[in-house]
Amino acid sequence: MKSSGKKNRKAEIEKVATRIADVAKNLGALQIMEVCGTHTVSLLRTGVKSMLPENVRLISGPGCPVCVTSQGYLDAACQIAARDNVTICTYGDMVRVPGSTGSLEQHRARGAKVSVVYSPRDALSAARENPDEQFVFLAVGFETTTPATAATLLEAAASGVENFHVLCAHKLVIPAMNALLAGGEVPIDGFLCPGHVSVIIGSDAYKQIAADYHKPCVVAGFEPLGMLTAISMILEQIAAGEAYVQNAYGRVVTPSGNTQGWGLIEKVFEPGTATWRAIGDIPGSGLNLRDEFKRFDALEFFGVEMGPDVCPPGCRCGEVIQGKVTPDQCPLFATSCTPVDAIGPCMVSSEGTCAAWYKYGRRD
Repeated sequence: MKSSGKKNRKAEIEKVATRIADVAKNLGALQIMEVCGTHTVSLLRTGVKSMLPENVRLISGPGCPVCVTSQGYLDAACQIAARDNVTICTYGDMVRVPGSTGSLEQHRARGAKVSVVYSPRDALSAARENPDEQFVFLAVGFETTTPATAATLLEAAASGVENFHVLCAHKLVIPAMNALLAGGEVPIDGFLCPGHVSVIIGSDAYKQIAADYHKPCVVAGFEPLGMLTAISMILEQIAAGEAYVQNAYGRVVTPSGNTQGWGLIEKVFEPGTATWRAIGDIPGSGLNLRDEFKRFDALEFFGVEMGPDVCPPGCRCGEVIQGKVTPDQCPLFATSCTPVDAIGPCMVSSEGTCAAWYKYGRRD
């Protein structure tokens, strides 16, 4: 039975790939942006990219949360980590991202307390168990992870925990897509929209992108058949001269998204300007703590300010996450910058484009 299922899936994949080739042969050169870092990894790992016609090119967008986090944020985290009686709690990918004074991993080697956690609630639990110590959770991520941070802050407020803080860098995807299109520096013919983020915001969130910029937007899952189906939908819209939103991940993503999760976000956060690595400030793309939760703001509690966003010399991560260049166009890629000794965040994060290219892409 399993063998039969695999054969059927293979036949379906080949059928969709053939359809893509048939539609694409009547079109010119096209660039489709996959916004999600998990899509970048999946497209390379499964070989989907190699199944596309030469005139259909996939480019990476700003969908890796670690990669778009500014240098100034990381430097602020390291500055707080250097304080006495403070523990930084973070997801694992952030530990090795280099800052101007070294990575959090290097600060830990110098004596700083840095703990890898699986959720913000782990950090809150540690704060409860150690009331004489300050705990700072690095809240990095898009709409997918923001509800967990919001729920944790609501719990902290309700239980009166005073030694728990958040260094917030949560970001919103739609304003970044708008900024890329408004900038006009990178030709984008359609979007492979992120599956995880769309669970929260819903597929209808992309209607404005499709309408204002006449760009097809298709939400996709992460299996080869789902991604190829979404790409086929994008090409068929382009061939018909149309641009609207389609959902190829309907078993998980609904038009309105997770209203309960979004409700948690709105209770705790409000939109504001955020700094994106190498992109700059994008209005309305960040999430700031509302006034009633400001007491949890690590910047205010420790009196720290965000520093400038400075990219390492020679590193082109900022261009990679905007689809301007591919990793192999960076002079540091796979030479002085490797997963073992990373210079830029795109080589550090498990969702980073450079890390994915290094692991999977060079085989093509």
